[in-house]
Parts: sequence; structure tokens; C-alpha cells
Amino acid sequence: MKARLDGKPGRPATVTAPGARRSPTVPQTIMGIDPSLRGTGYGIIRTGTPHALTLAQGTIACPKDWELSRCLARISQTLGDLVQTHHPEVCVVEGVFFVQNLKTAIIMGEARGAALAAVAGSGVDIFEIATRKVKLAIVGYGAAQKIAVAKMVQRMLGLAELPAPDAADALALALTHAQQQGHFRLNAPRKI
Repeated sequence: MKARLDGKPGRPATVTAPGARRSPTVPQTIMGIDPSLRGTGYGIIRTGTPHALTLAQGTIACPKDWELSRCLARISQTLGDLVQTHHPEVCVVEGVFFVQNLKTAIIMGEARGAALAAVAGSGVDIFEIATRKVKLAIVGYGAAQKIAVAKMVQRMLGLAELPAPDAADALALALTHAQQQGHFRLNAPRKI
């Protein structure tokens, strides 16, 4: 982490240059994060088999009576533990979206910051994808409802049960990134 803060590169990147094509046959562990103060969704998949394999998924829930700092610590600690356990090569986070309420935007930004700091500290490359692009890639419709995304994620990953909404969104992020790695695209994902 100290090397990364000093501006030195983290561990060697296993991902090809942004915009370049990655072979879909090369296995890759991808972490998706849907940040929120009260329910941060996460999903970790492993590509390279006939279909992606789910390594971990869930929601980091923080009760409403918890103070902000306690929630941020839980988000950071849980995601840090997941990175240490599963060693993802890349992380994909939901892109920033327009929020009408300034207070909500600040709180969302704090949760997003805690999540990004936990992952970036391990040297994992982080990308963001806009919500509409994820829905378009997974469901085929950029304004799809959460339930449609969850059902398609369940189907694509062969899950026995429907994932929780926040976990489904995180898994959808990881699946979208995996799909983009196997196809040429004009717009490279935004690395953050």
C-alpha cells in the first residue's frame, strides 16, 4: 500500500491495456461493488469456465442506528477481507450517478470512498461502469428494473436462489466487465 501511495505501481497488472481485447479463455477473478452506506453489495466471480463461477456475494448491511464512521469502517474492513481471501485481479464499481439531494450524494460518496480505499490499498486495478451500461449488457435494456437484473444474473451464473438486489447489482458489474474483456469496444472502461 505504501508503494501505491508513493506513486509506484501496485502488483503487476494481469489485465491488458484499456481498450485492448482480453482473451475470454484466460481465467480472471473479478470483484464487483455496488456501494451504499446501509447496503453495499459485493460479488466476486471467476471467469474461464463454460460460465462464470460465483466465489462470493452478499450485502454489507449497516443498521440505521449505526453512526456513519462505524458503517464506513465495516464497509472497508469487509471488502478488505474479501480482497485478501479471493485475490481479485480487477474490481469494478458502479459509476457515479446524478443525485438530487446533496446530503445523499455526500453520504454515497463517503461509502464509495471507503470501498475504493479498501480495494485500492491492495493494488487491485479499479474500473467504473455506468449503471445504464450494466443494465444494457445484462438485460438488454438500459432502464431495466432491479428484479430483471437479479433474475438475469441468477440465470447467467446458475445460482440456485435469486441474489439480494445489492449483491445482484455487484455481480452484474463483474459480469459486464468480463463480457467487455472478450469483445472489441470503442470506449474503454474508465479506470479510477
